[in-house]
Amino acid sequence: MKLKKLALACGVATAMMSNTFAASTLEEVMKARGLTQKDILAAAKTYTPTGGRDEYLAFSSGGQSGQVIVYGIPSMRILKYIGVFTPEPWQGYGFDEESKAVLAQGRIQGKDITFGDTHHPAASETAGDYDGKYLFINDKANPRIAVIDLHDFETKQIVANPLYKSSHGGAFVTENTEYVIEAAQYPAPFKNEYVPLEKFNEEYRGGVTYWKFNREIGRLDPEKSFTIELPPYSQDLSDAGKGPSKDWSFTNSFCTERYVGGIERGRPPFEAGCSAKDTDFLHMINWKKAAELVAAGKADKINGMDVLSIETAVAEGVLFLVPEPKSPHGVDVTPDGTKIVVSGKLDTHVSVYSFEKLMAAVDAKKFEGKDPYGIPIISMQDALHHQVELGLGPLHSQFDSKPCVAYTSLYVDSMIARWDYCEGKVLDKVSIHYNVGHLMTMEGDTVNPDGKYLVSLNKLAIDRFNPVGPLHPQNHQLIDISGDKMELLYDMPIPLGEPHYVMAMKADKLKPAIRYKSGWDSRTDKRSPYKTRAGREKTVVTEGKVEVFGTTIRSHITPEIIEATVGDEVTIHLTNLERAQDETHGFSMYGQNVQLSIEPGKTVTAKFIADKAGVYPYYCTEFCSALHLEMEGYLLVKPKGYKDSGEKAEAGAVYTQADYDKQVKTNVETQAVIDSVVGFITSQNYQDFPPVVALVEDATDQLNFAQEAKAKSEAAAAKQDWQNGALWANQWWQYQVKAADIGLRAKTYLQQHDSKTIK
Repeated sequence: MKLKKLALACGVATAMMSNTFAASTLEEVMKARGLTQKDILAAAKTYTPTGGRDEYLAFSSGGQSGQVIVYGIPSMRILKYIGVFTPEPWQGYGFDEESKAVLAQGRIQGKDITFGDTHHPAASETAGDYDGKYLFINDKANPRIAVIDLHDFETKQIVANPLYKSSHGGAFVTENTEYVIEAAQYPAPFKNEYVPLEKFNEEYRGGVTYWKFNREIGRLDPEKSFTIELPPYSQDLSDAGKGPSKDWSFTNSFCTERYVGGIERGRPPFEAGCSAKDTDFLHMINWKKAAELVAAGKADKINGMDVLSIETAVAEGVLFLVPEPKSPHGVDVTPDGTKIVVSGKLDTHVSVYSFEKLMAAVDAKKFEGKDPYGIPIISMQDALHHQVELGLGPLHSQFDSKPCVAYTSLYVDSMIARWDYCEGKVLDKVSIHYNVGHLMTMEGDTVNPDGKYLVSLNKLAIDRFNPVGPLHPQNHQLIDISGDKMELLYDMPIPLGEPHYVMAMKADKLKPAIRYKSGWDSRTDKRSPYKTRAGREKTVVTEGKVEVFGTTIRSHITPEIIEATVGDEVTIHLTNLERAQDETHGFSMYGQNVQLSIEPGKTVTAKFIADKAGVYPYYCTEFCSALHLEMEGYLLVKPKGYKDSGEKAEAGAVYTQADYDKQVKTNVETQAVIDSVVGFITSQNYQDFPPVVALVEDATDQLNFAQEAKAKSEAAAAKQDWQNGALWANQWWQYQVKAADIGLRAKTYLQQHDSKTIK
């Protein structure tokens, strides 16, 4: 009976089923749902068939969630939330000791920060193109930068800026990811001490930090990083130059009025004084020369970071200002690096600056004056290529694969404008829903944009989706930009935080791992010292401590019983022994705030104090096999001084020789099924398919475990211990079931991916 159930569940026996459902015609579906041909065409452009893959992957900030959202384009299917600055239980991020150590790097003035406000993701680049290796993202609220390794989509490092108190303008990378750029936002004293607002102009400061990135280890190096001191303007977004401008970076600003509000003090609010002038300042910095000055010892140390003062930056010719439309939100260097595009939210124009003209002014020392801090100001008229009137509330721009074509979000108009930045003319506009902030085109901030699609990041959804209470999702809208007219294709609600910016790269640039090397610490990218192999599990008990070296595999956790005494520090190291792709195990325990995710090959650690006597069940949280619910165990915390009674647990059921013989017969029949599957796989060119090789290795492990259980079963039967003989025979069968499941997955994979196997 068990064999028949196995065959049915795994699909060993196949049967043809008649189609009992009448197929609807396309016209009938359209009529029933009230769809137009335009709707159907839009759906066809985004539809991704079962098993299909997206051409692009988008990495979106997760806003106040402190995370990163990954979704596919054009399907707009959300694939993953990456835990970055805040715990993320599904991945065990912030629950295992390894990831807790990463989060601890982001402490602010010694405090654990349990939220983040992620804003600007940036991918690592080689020669100005995405290379698919790393992702960087900032936390505006607590000025930090995180490094995410795209090998496994995990956060590896967090660095906290020791100077800033907020940082909207990050992260942005230089052309070969030499540095990750982070700008301050709201001015504050660099030193962590009280300074009254009355000394705002003298002691409050802004800045741009250049975090040195070490590609060999995939980490930022604070010791080789530095900051350019800037006036107490509110710095905003940045961009690194490309090609001819690659040694420079550009950072815009707002509130260059240096106004300090305070209704409480009888003054108009910040927004009144911070938008009084017609222009703000674009900061233009020669980062290459600045790095040389820092290396030459011309920086000061503040809070442990090298800081190049305003005076030194000006004297050495690395810092200049250019007037820009007031209240800008974005500065974007064109793909060829010859122009810089800036929009001002309170101006209807977008301004296009010529890098060649900027350099001519610098070389000729032609300035219209200096700001109050002595920084030379290049005249706007001397720097402009031209200005283009686009509409109300222009914010952010990105670029097309077509020469000279840019796209700019119009916040007030709720539109996207397509325009020509070479000739200075509007080409097209499309309405979005509603109030777009940033936008993103495919690889649109690289030297080789792809075009094809644009995503509008709308701040408001209002009437677009089913109501879910006063807090609405935001709306990412996919727009087709491949034709002469832009076409809105898809509305995607984003139910996490307030996503601020997104970047997208071609999916084939990413080469993520499908499993870890056995016993791997994914956060340090090294073998874990707590790696445990099958059969070598152990529990080490010392005074006041219980340390478990355990494993997980379908369908049990070893050990299944952990014993401790009240007050003990309990440390549990678990290694996932699986080799097959996607066979993740979880580990959750009652009452101890333990929630682990253990991907194939990974070793993770949970640590806590057993502070209360009791019984604490634990189990696997990932539905990993047919016997998932049986993948369980108990932590037994005894009171201090507790003495065991010496009683033995009684068997729940009594087994006879007939039970043993019946189970063995089933096992022999099951092995015949397994042998047929193995025969099929080994007759094919399965070695050409790495996922199948991994499955075969995993199935082989299961069959080895089956042989061990078989030997124990037969040894018990030889002693006529039918109780243990039958139970070990059943365990033998459980391993066979898992081996059959894996083998059938491998067979199915071969049939779907290699026509040679279909016979």
